[in-house]
Amino acid sequence: MILFVKTCIAFISFKPIYGIVLYLLALYKLILDKKRIAILNTTIDNLSMQETLALVQQKIRDGEQLHHVVVNAGKVVAMQKDMELRHSVNQCHIINADGQAVVWASRFLGKPLKERVAGIDLMANLVEMAHKNNNKIFLFGAKEEVVKEVVEKYSENYSPEIIAGYRNGYFTPAEEEEIAKQIANSGTQMLFVAISSPIKENFLYKYRDLLKNVNLIMGVGGSFDVVAGKTKRAPSWMQKAGLEWFYRFAQEPRRMWKRYLVGNSKFIYLVLRERFSH
Repeated sequence: MILFVKTCIAFISFKPIYGIVLYLLALYKLILDKKRIAILNTTIDNLSMQETLALVQQKIRDGEQLHHVVVNAGKVVAMQKDMELRHSVNQCHIINADGQAVVWASRFLGKPLKERVAGIDLMANLVEMAHKNNNKIFLFGAKEEVVKEVVEKYSENYSPEIIAGYRNGYFTPAEEEEIAKQIANSGTQMLFVAISSPIKENFLYKYRDLLKNVNLIMGVGGSFDVVAGKTKRAPSWMQKAGLEWFYRFAQEPRRMWKRYLVGNSKFIYLVLRERFSH
């Protein structure tokens, strides 16, 4: 609406070129909004991996910020009661479906998503993009030895120049703002935050204005552990079959049983309730 009003003013003020630019921006936003679905109090963008990468690349070229988040079954369940998390997620510019269960749920509810866009795969593609375009990345999260290992791997695979900075994910609330300032002053174009939910989502939403010069801010959960080789990722056939959660559960059953078995059961209940309550 605001863009539409500005467009009209531009034309009335005899600034047709400016008006056309604003019109195209408004049209772009309208197209993006039409690709967004809403299920279980969660908005999700119906974008493929390539479409998501193209949008990030465009934002970097335009010098604008894109706040990205992914959702899986566990996060959707948490968002039913955690209002701060729900707000932090739904205010993001792009929301991808990280879990295959979310894609299946969207189809079952009559709002089919194109595909799963796993956060760890997106991060890998974005780091590759950063290298090709001479952009820099900032790595924030995980244990000190883990994030250092990720820095070393990316420096070896690409170049040390790709790293704008890094920091482990252990901090007090009093340190938050100073960390955000450190990232903002690093000169990075991309920020990857490997901290558990809801801390990372709330941190990024709270400080995204301070981080306005960082073109991409994105939470990546436990991705640093995978890149560093501390955690194994499921084989591709299990990923495609939607069994990646089971692979993680089998690795750490005592720690993961509640998250996956209880969490997934709650997710199935929520999907069935939404389908048959209308």
